[in-house]
Amino acid sequence: MIERTLFSPEHAAFRDSFRRFIQKEIAPFHAEWEEQGHVDRVVWHKAGDHNFLCASMPEMYGGAGADKLYSVVQMEELARGGFSGIGYSLHSEIVAPYILQYGTAQQKQSYLPRLAFGDMVGAIAMTEPAAGSDLQAIQTTAALQPDGSYLLNGSKTFITNGWHADLVVVLAKTDAAAGAKGISLMLVERGMPGFTVGRRLKKLGMKAQDTAELFFDNVHLAPTQLLGGAAQENRGFMCVMEQLPWERLQIAITAVAAAQAAIEWTVDYVLVRSVFGQPVASFQNTRHTLAGLQTEVQVAQVFVDRCTELLLREQLDTETASMAKYWCTDLQCKVMDACVQLFGGYGYMWDYPITRAYADARVQRIYGGTNEIMKEVIARGMGLGR
Repeated sequence: MIERTLFSPEHAAFRDSFRRFIQKEIAPFHAEWEEQGHVDRVVWHKAGDHNFLCASMPEMYGGAGADKLYSVVQMEELARGGFSGIGYSLHSEIVAPYILQYGTAQQKQSYLPRLAFGDMVGAIAMTEPAAGSDLQAIQTTAALQPDGSYLLNGSKTFITNGWHADLVVVLAKTDAAAGAKGISLMLVERGMPGFTVGRRLKKLGMKAQDTAELFFDNVHLAPTQLLGGAAQENRGFMCVMEQLPWERLQIAITAVAAAQAAIEWTVDYVLVRSVFGQPVASFQNTRHTLAGLQTEVQVAQVFVDRCTELLLREQLDTETASMAKYWCTDLQCKVMDACVQLFGGYGYMWDYPITRAYADARVQRIYGGTNEIMKEVIARGMGLGR
């Protein structure tokens, strides 16, 4: 196996610390959270107490001022353990960066420390019932009022962290006639009149992840609730496009980590499980299947690590991130399917982590932009199509 060179001894120490946190605060409860459809709120407070949230945010805002590799460590460890209910990465590496990158000084000071300490849970609301990967088709509006405030109306669906969310970054049209150039990002807080959280959605996988519907009925937003203030009005779509490479790389990172874990579980299983008086591992088909999967996951890991290096240098482009997202999530689903088959009937039993990992994997090819959209992005980067 090729040695990974991304991480320093400090990252390794952090990995050990986060693993201990997982074993104490997450692993014993995750199955129960799957049954209830959401994690307990306390897991957010405990993460904040241990400085496991918003590590890459500057210290002046409650973060650690660390590089994004610390967050990569967390993503990998949660994915390897199959703890898909924990929404730390979206909170720390999608919501918080939007505020840091585009927010006003007041917005940063108001929200980032509370996100870092776990006093607030963050979500981002883009997808709508009739607008998924095509964000330009959203119908949610934030209409400017004579006094400079906005009236927000619309609905969002499939929102990760939506059930617990105290702060939601909402994609809305502020100039309906301007298409993509008329979209802004609004900051909506729990408790604002007209903002309601709908039902928790029951999903094929990621059953502990609190995915919800959100509704906005004449939510009155002060001018200070426009992310970035007047300077960022109608720039929301561009902001999203700028942040998508990192979001898509995060999906690729978790895909590779989950696939590697599945292979390791399966190797352990086939060494001890016997068929016709022989270990399953003794059959050539088993060995060759796992050898092929391990080779592909190793190739994917090297590519993802290289993409991560480019990200840290601010050189990761949209096309390359799209390649990583589509290729690694397709591979993740391929690995899960093959490993379930090697587990036989037990691979279909929910008590086994491979079964839950199989169910969790399927959405990876959908969210963050479907893999079909990823291929379209890549093709356009090649000069093909419009």
